Amino acid sequence: MAAGHSVEGVDPQRWEKTVDRVMARVADAFTRAEPRRTARDYVAGLLSATERKNCWWLAEHAGHAGPDAMQRLLRTARWDAAEVRDEVRAVVVERLAHPDGVLICDETGFLKKGVHSAGVQRQYTGTAGRVENAQVGVFLSYASRHGRALIDRRLYLPAKTWCADRDRCTAAGIPEDTAFATKPALAAQMVYAALDAQVPATWVTADEVYGVNTAFRAGLRARAMGYVLAVACDQHVSTGAGRVRVDVLAAALPRQAWQRHSAGDGSKGPRDYDCAWVGINPDQPWPADDRWLLIRRHRRTGELAFYLCRAPTLVGLGRLVRVAGTRWAVEESFQAGKSQVGLDHYQVRSWTGWHRHTVLAMLALAVLTVLVADARDATPSPRDREGRELLELTTNEIRHLLNVLITRPARRLIDYLSWSTWRRAHQARARRLHYRRRCAG
Repeated sequence: MAAGHSVEGVDPQRWEKTVDRVMARVADAFTRAEPRRTARDYVAGLLSATERKNCWWLAEHAGHAGPDAMQRLLRTARWDAAEVRDEVRAVVVERLAHPDGVLICDETGFLKKGVHSAGVQRQYTGTAGRVENAQVGVFLSYASRHGRALIDRRLYLPAKTWCADRDRCTAAGIPEDTAFATKPALAAQMVYAALDAQVPATWVTADEVYGVNTAFRAGLRARAMGYVLAVACDQHVSTGAGRVRVDVLAAALPRQAWQRHSAGDGSKGPRDYDCAWVGINPDQPWPADDRWLLIRRHRRTGELAFYLCRAPTLVGLGRLVRVAGTRWAVEESFQAGKSQVGLDHYQVRSWTGWHRHTVLAMLALAVLTVLVADARDATPSPRDREGRELLELTTNEIRHLLNVLITRPARRLIDYLSWSTWRRAHQARARRLHYRRRCAG
């Protein structure tokens, strides 16, 4: 265990207490001590520097004799993933809460081989940038000036290849009452659940998949939410001159209609755009419908982006631009989730396994998010002992320090050799079975 001193926001004892506190929050979701201990080992493994974060590697990291306990945790152990999800959301919101918070909806793909993983099919995924054999999860992220993190998720089930095939759903453990839902419908479910849980948010933002969906926008208006939702260039809007395509409307704007605004700082500096807004739906009383079309133009390439907007109160153009710019936060969360806590490293096929692994990965990411927010509050302008400016602590740096200072296990040589033997024996058996199936075919 590291000593309890603090250097430029690095406080191992405080970090360990934070990890303990967060894990204690989810303890009641586990009815028995064994899955509770295994879940803690699982999350510790997700936070570790382990190369792969599936059950084999996580069990080895935890010092287990085999992967059975980890696999049982995801498959058959009795615990409530929805309750853990609720606590993840609560932990994130308690630390990052701000009245002007933003809920961000987006999906990400999980590339897969085979046809048995719940929801898998050949479908477009932004993860690969093309059509691939993949599962797609729809996620909800919370973002504020204090940070951002994933707080909910839903597994998308394609209508024809899954929802219409009851036998296939049963084999994957999909509950019988699970009906087809579009990605916007799944996103709406998560937004409503967050609002019902009193998550402090004023805005929702999302890409075109959600922005073009009229039911999604209507549902947000019914909940009195503001939104800045991307739409395609061929979207039609109502103006005083009638219905018109948004790209045609943008082309007709005079030069003085454009103003420079910041969408917030990015990893490479300020993200400034030329922006314009146009009032739409003039025949509808405020705030009954979409109120503005926001047009954002890249200052170097001239590329245009279009957003339908509604605000619960009167706001300026700059506020809408900043909300639109918040959408990048969910991409950062996906990147951190996959590269740092193994969001996509699972090797389970079932509906239950997917939801359990993803919520534990979200829990691990929430731990890092809380630690980052705490460190930045403690040391808002970090410098080293010579007075040189330091970059603020990031999730990646804190995860590295966690492993160096707190969670890295002391392992014996025999442990590594035993696991090597176990893996090779398992792989040899899998190869024999594979060859046998090929020969039989």
